[in-house]
Amino acid sequence: MTLFQEYKNSLKKIDVEEILDLVFYRPLAFLFVKAVYRTRITPNQITVLSLIFGLMAAVGYSFGTHAAYLIGSALCLLYNVLDCSDGQLARLKKNGTAAGRILDGASDYIVTMALYFGIGFGFASRSPHPWRMWLLAWAAGFSNAIQSGLLDYYRTRYLDHVIHPVSILGEGLKEVEEAYERLKMAKGRHFEKVIIGGYLKYSALQRGINRPAAGSVGAAVTIPAEEYTGKNRRIMRLWTFLGPTTQLTFLMAMSIIDRLDIYLIGIFAGGNLIAILLYALQHRVDIALQLKTRR
Repeated sequence: MTLFQEYKNSLKKIDVEEILDLVFYRPLAFLFVKAVYRTRITPNQITVLSLIFGLMAAVGYSFGTHAAYLIGSALCLLYNVLDCSDGQLARLKKNGTAAGRILDGASDYIVTMALYFGIGFGFASRSPHPWRMWLLAWAAGFSNAIQSGLLDYYRTRYLDHVIHPVSILGEGLKEVEEAYERLKMAKGRHFEKVIIGGYLKYSALQRGINRPAAGSVGAAVTIPAEEYTGKNRRIMRLWTFLGPTTQLTFLMAMSIIDRLDIYLIGIFAGGNLIAILLYALQHRVDIALQLKTRR
């Protein structure tokens, strides 16, 4: 197997990968994965390490100086590379688990939330009107959560239709629920219980917000993978521009020029505008598929 083929095998389906991941972060992550492949380092250990770097970055931003922002952006870079590495290692070693995927996703949300707290503290300390800075940080953070939730839902739905033999949003989620019930009966393992329990609550909320109408593409309808892919590939690629890597790279760029205000306004105004437009476009695609399946 060539090195390039091995790299491709370490990726998720390319349709759902962010462009910046494909051209920059995942190649760096692949080099790290190759370095640790024959060691006893596990994907979950890499996830925890990436979480530590992400939290350190949040602390850096809380100091509110340009120098601290530069340090924070460097730590964000390390965090994102490691965040890519855990999944790539799991795919190459074929030892990924549902709990590991949930832990990886949870760490992303923990780091994102911590970063907005850090930015809020740092930004407020530099302003004569700290409450305004906190309001902007909270607005951007809440917008980020909504945008990430939409991306997660449509990416998961896309993978369900295209490659997964078991639906992540259906039977796959039931398996996680059953595993969680067994886990609750076990002693200890509190961290896993909190992470998986939180994931199930988040999934329930996500499904409630995006609940499909009967007969729609999100309901129990069989649509050929080729047909679904053909209709959704372009919109799926556009959804990825709301992904965490794109947003994190935007944060790092604005940190370098000491303009975190542009970052926060961009996430709140620009990100929400893009999300609304994509949601409208996605609705049109879904309606077109729904009508086709009724014929």
